[in-house]
Amino acid sequence: MRKAAVALLCLFAAAAQAAPARVVSVNLCTDQLAMLLAAPGQLVSVSTWAARPEASNMADQASALHLNGASAEEVFALAPDLVLASDFTRADTVALLRRLGLRVAVFPFARRLEDIPEQLSRMGALLGREAEAAVTVASFEAALAGARARAAGLPARQAAYYYPNTYTSGADTLADAVLRAAGLQNAAAAMGLSGAARLPLESLVRAAPMVIETRHISAGRRGRAYESLAHPALAALRARGGATVEERRQVCGAPFVVAAIDALIDARAGETPGAAIPPPAQAPL
Repeated sequence: MRKAAVALLCLFAAAAQAAPARVVSVNLCTDQLAMLLAAPGQLVSVSTWAARPEASNMADQASALHLNGASAEEVFALAPDLVLASDFTRADTVALLRRLGLRVAVFPFARRLEDIPEQLSRMGALLGREAEAAVTVASFEAALAGARARAAGLPARQAAYYYPNTYTSGADTLADAVLRAAGLQNAAAAMGLSGAARLPLESLVRAAPMVIETRHISAGRRGRAYESLAHPALAALRARGGATVEERRQVCGAPFVVAAIDALIDARAGETPGAAIPPPAQAPL
């Protein structure tokens, strides 16, 4: 009887560790983590965002997969044994999928560079691809160390992201972590801003940081929200030196953020070590 019980426990343990055969991802960030690590044929569907080249770093790979709209009905019809979602996925969708008996793994939005190895390792464990995850983590950490070494010789300087509708990235964001890895000080964080926050153009001009803009995932769409980007005062700041980063490089916690860090370092190539640090930013008007 004891041997039978032990054998049964071993069987349950093996079943629990078995890699899922049909994985569906419903979020751009989990899409890319899964595409980086999944075995051939294991990932059967990703979100439509994954196939948009302005938003995704793996659009070509995604276009070869079934694309889903992240609805519970569509996902359930695909009969997955694992669903990958994020904390940006609709809570009612996640709850319904779980009530239908599906296994759903929810990934938090990355806000630190240190979150990236953790999320890669977790994805590897979920997919039964731990070895592949370890290799990817090692490659990312080596690339990040190389970027930080390049930035180490650059002078301290304030910088600020400036998005449509006067938004910026303050403290506790992945964009802030990217700035700091490139040897820059986040002017928005110095003003006390955190997360995605509004930064009045007047405050930006007064602080006079290096302005960083993005090729945004809206893919060239225009509207009133973009009018602030055409202001002459912002053009004058750009003329003093700035940078452009592809938003897809840093919208998700994935190894692609190193490309964003490198872009910022490249934009600072002409700076002289020991240059004066701009004065502290003032509070928003």
